[in-house]
Amino acid sequence: MSTDTASVELVGEETVENVARAALFAALTGAFAYVSFPNPLSPAPVSLQVLGVFLAGILLGPVWGGLSMGLYLLTGAVGAPVFSGGSAGGAVVHGGLRIRNPAERSLVRLVGAMVVGTGVIYAFGVVGMSLVLDMTLEEAFFAGAVAFIPAEAFKIAAAVGIVRSDQIAAQ
Repeated sequence: MSTDTASVELVGEETVENVARAALFAALTGAFAYVSFPNPLSPAPVSLQVLGVFLAGILLGPVWGGLSMGLYLLTGAVGAPVFSGGSAGGAVVHGGLRIRNPAERSLVRLVGAMVVGTGVIYAFGVVGMSLVLDMTLEEAFFAGAVAFIPAEAFKIAAAVGIVRSDQIAAQ
C-alpha cells in the first residue's frame, strides 16, 4: 500500500485572490455610491461611486475590474441598494427585472422593499460601525440603526407619497 498522496488544485490561488478583489471593489463601489455632494451645475449629485469604478479598473485591470463592475451591476439589478443614493434595480419593488410603474405596486410591496433595503444598509452599517468604533454589535445596532428608525420611517412614507402622488391627485 502506497502512502503517497497527490494534491489536486481545483482553482489557482491567484484566481481566488482576484475573485476576492473583484468582490471587494464591487462592494466598495456600492459603498461609495452613498457619498454624494450637490452639483450646482446639475440636478444630479456628484457621487464617489465613479471613484470605485476607476480604482477597480486601475488596480484590477480590464478583466477583473470588468468582472467587479459586472458583479456590482448585478447586485443592484437584483435589488441590493448599491446605486447612487442607495437606490437599486427593479427586482424587489417591481417583482422582476422589467420596470413597472411603482404607483401601481401594492403599498405592502413598496414599503416592504424599502424596509428590506434599509435592513441591508443597516446590516453593513452596524457591522462597520462596530469594527471602526470598537463597539459591540449591540451598541452599534442602537447607535447606528435604532437611532435612525424614525427618520427612515419618515423617508419611506415620503417615498410612498411621491410615487403615489398621481393617484392621490386623481382622487
